[in-house]
Amino acid sequence: MKFSAMKLQAMNAVRAYFVRNWTIEDLMNNGEMTQHDYASLKRVYLTLFFAMWSFTSGSFSHWIWEAGGQFTVLSSVASLLCLYLISPLRVKTRVLLLMIAAFSNGASIGIFTKYFFEIDQDLVVSLLAPPTLGIGAIWSESLLARERSEIYRACLFYSWAVMFSTFVATKSEFIDSQTAHWMLKVCIVFALFMGYVVVYSQEILYDAHFGEINSVNRTLTVFFGLPGIVVHAARLCLCA
Repeated sequence: MKFSAMKLQAMNAVRAYFVRNWTIEDLMNNGEMTQHDYASLKRVYLTLFFAMWSFTSGSFSHWIWEAGGQFTVLSSVASLLCLYLISPLRVKTRVLLLMIAAFSNGASIGIFTKYFFEIDQDLVVSLLAPPTLGIGAIWSESLLARERSEIYRACLFYSWAVMFSTFVATKSEFIDSQTAHWMLKVCIVFALFMGYVVVYSQEILYDAHFGEINSVNRTLTVFFGLPGIVVHAARLCLCA
């Protein structure tokens, strides 16, 4: 296949992904959610927070004890394979397997980031902490508020709080201009990720009208959608 044909096929795939039945008016809807939609969204947020927390904990374990290795790589593969084979009705088992897979991946990712990108593990942990806390914040707000505007506003407030604190830190005399510039780029990527979560939340609410929402599968979709974000993040951070 020629490069031009491959490029056209990739562009069509991207366009097909962003074809959705909901509109921008649905995204800006400030009304209350139905009980079913509300419960489905809370389950997805909680499952996503468990997965992010496990992933960050695994990365932290590799930083402190160098837990990552062949065992964690095989464990992550085995856990994902079991997730595929086990019935969706066994929700608790699948959530546990998801956390094991996330922890194993978090412990293993330090090996690849160090080898391919020469990024220290302490930096990886510091990059994973803000989105993990952000998902926890949006889940906590979903327990207190039923209106989607309140939930999304909490996500926006947390993102801007992190960006503002980083901006204040970059003004410190102990941080050089290159590091400050890089920190601001990371915060922009983080804000884009939280925006991605908000948009995906609307897709969850739309799909909830047509049946039950599988929170584990939705969480895996978020993670499998991250490679595109990571690619754009790398391009943003590398383009000085």
